Amino acid sequence: MPQIVRSWMGTGAAPDMVLTNAVLLNIALLIFGWRRYRDLNREVAERRAAEVLARELAERDPLTDCLNRRSGPAAIDRLAAEARATGRDVAVLMIDLDNFKQINDLNGHKTGDRVLVAFAQRIGALIPADGIVARIGGDEFALAVPFLLPEREGLDAFVTHLIEAVSAPVEADGIEVDATVSVGIAHGGGTSGWNERAAGVDPDAPGDADTLLHRADIAMYHAKKRGRNRYYWFEPQMEDELRFRNELERGIRAGIANGEFVPFYEQQIDLETGGLVGFEMLARWKSPRYSLVSPAIFIPIAEEIDLIGTMSEQLIRQALRDAQGWHPDLSLSVNISPLQLRDPWFAQKLLHLLVESGFPAHRLEIEITETCLHENIGAVRTIVTSLKNQGIRISLDDFGTGYSSLAQLRTLPFDRLKIDRSFVTELSDRGAGMELVRAIVSLGKGLSLPVTAEGVENAEVLKVLKGLGGMKGQGYLYGKPEDAHATRQRLAKRGLLAEQGRDGDGDGARPRVTALRAG
Repeated sequence: MPQIVRSWMGTGAAPDMVLTNAVLLNIALLIFGWRRYRDLNREVAERRAAEVLARELAERDPLTDCLNRRSGPAAIDRLAAEARATGRDVAVLMIDLDNFKQINDLNGHKTGDRVLVAFAQRIGALIPADGIVARIGGDEFALAVPFLLPEREGLDAFVTHLIEAVSAPVEADGIEVDATVSVGIAHGGGTSGWNERAAGVDPDAPGDADTLLHRADIAMYHAKKRGRNRYYWFEPQMEDELRFRNELERGIRAGIANGEFVPFYEQQIDLETGGLVGFEMLARWKSPRYSLVSPAIFIPIAEEIDLIGTMSEQLIRQALRDAQGWHPDLSLSVNISPLQLRDPWFAQKLLHLLVESGFPAHRLEIEITETCLHENIGAVRTIVTSLKNQGIRISLDDFGTGYSSLAQLRTLPFDRLKIDRSFVTELSDRGAGMELVRAIVSLGKGLSLPVTAEGVENAEVLKVLKGLGGMKGQGYLYGKPEDAHATRQRLAKRGLLAEQGRDGDGDGARPRVTALRAG
């Protein structure tokens, strides 16, 4: 044993090892506890930070940093309660980018996202400090701002300025993107006018966020229908219109499935000889609920809900079958929606219908409007050329209402120009319509394109058109459009059915020469 130990042990009693171990254990526990306490504090801080981040992610849109669809309504409810407590109202604005899908399709989703971020930043810079902005949908933003109802003009001025500022061009990826917005507004009372009680709405009813957002959305949709790039305050009748519109949508879907859309036929006449040369197919909806519905009502809706292609194929299929029973010298004209020309398979679908029906391609004429030429001229040229190669004729419909250039008329293989009825009906007044029609006829002759005039409704207009040279015409002067049965009866009376236009039976049958006179 070392000397120092023996000396120390010799000075007194040995220490209590139990006490020593207890002291050492307490020291270890204190050190461990302090470290554990520090670790727990760090874990709590991290957890709190994570909770804050999770709450922000749950409440914020990650792209624009606006409130999102989940948190926006709750924030609007809180703002509305605060506004009412101070004697104010709250206005909810629904802002939607016009044609945002087109921006994405043309420039890519990355550019579309940058446009959304720019719009959100502009909106955030304009709203008052106590206002709220939330991203409700892909390209929809909701704003909530307190205001005094008697001072509504100030809010109108704010919205007008907002539309102008937000609609300024956006620089993204070296390109300049132009976009407009449509805005709908609703407030706690729910209407825009001063006679709110007379409108059946309680002006004192606060309205929760979901109700205000719903009304603002209806008003925004109304703004889009009225031409976009504008705003409207919600009014009760807008909701009735939207409900009727939804009923029409359901009716159209059911009508397509039930075969309720049928072709009607309008006579086309050689104005010089008065002879019947063909028919234009016009769509009609024989609805069991709404009776006979004009295409002016259901065609725009069918285009919006992306059913125009299916509807058109049904109508063309039936029209080709009907026209098979006409005299072989009679043609069939069919209008094509601009949306159908966006379908790269449209030409193949149409050719399939021709093969299915056995109808000769040279007797079919497709009518496209001038607006088609500005959306995607390359795709239109491809489809038109494909149809022309199969013998189908192509006419430019409603000529004069768009912005066709001479280069387009020369490079696209059109077979005919159709003068819009709005110009033809003015001919009886001998006004500006006369010079425009004269210019179109002259242009057609210069380009070797025959002309058809729509809207021939009286003898005076007919006389003027005859004086401009040989052309075709159609209109109520020759009778209103008729369904397949009435058209067949008309042709039967004049010996203009396919079976009446042939002598004898069998392979040796020859077309019989028939005077195709209109009656």
